[in-house]
Amino acid sequence: MRTFKEIKWDIKKGAGIYRTIYTSRLCNWIINGIIKEGDVFVWRSGFSGWRKPEELEELIPFFEEYKKKQLRELKKERKVLIPRKKIKKILIVDDEKDMCWLLSEALCKRRYKVTTASTGKEGIAQVKKEIPDLVFLDLKLPDTDGTKVLHRIKKINPKIAVCIITAYGTPDLRKEARNKGASYFLDKPFTIKEILRAIRESSKRF
Repeated sequence: MRTFKEIKWDIKKGAGIYRTIYTSRLCNWIINGIIKEGDVFVWRSGFSGWRKPEELEELIPFFEEYKKKQLRELKKERKVLIPRKKIKKILIVDDEKDMCWLLSEALCKRRYKVTTASTGKEGIAQVKKEIPDLVFLDLKLPDTDGTKVLHRIKKINPKIAVCIITAYGTPDLRKEARNKGASYFLDKPFTIKEILRAIRESSKRF
């Protein structure tokens, strides 16, 4: 809570003096944008003439606070106005064929376009060909380590979201995957509800 040395200020806009107020109200008006830079001139006891409030050392912090407030509001508006990336195309990279088939069926029923790959090499080829929005990537692949595939995907297109799916989800693996750009991490076995949550969360981050 700020305390003010209450001084009377005369405020002039244009040719006439239209208000005499105390310091607390003047500062409140500045913080809330009622008085902006270039709007008015002010005078108080001790001044030799009318002054611009935005040039007074005692009032500058309140103009700066208004600017910070405006910046915070702008950031909030941008969060609302900028749409989340809509996930449409999904690639599943996993050597468990039954799991790939079941997951693909469940996602296709929800109108996602789904492709699958059973090796890291096939997965990279599909990424280059299809440019998916989201990749579900197993860490244990027959031809390579999943984290290497993750690194390659991010080099090809850093905007592609990657969700790691694995039965070997150690804390170290999770940390490594996140450091390499994974947007989400799912432990096997998982439910379709968890898959849909992973899609929603991945769409927020890209």
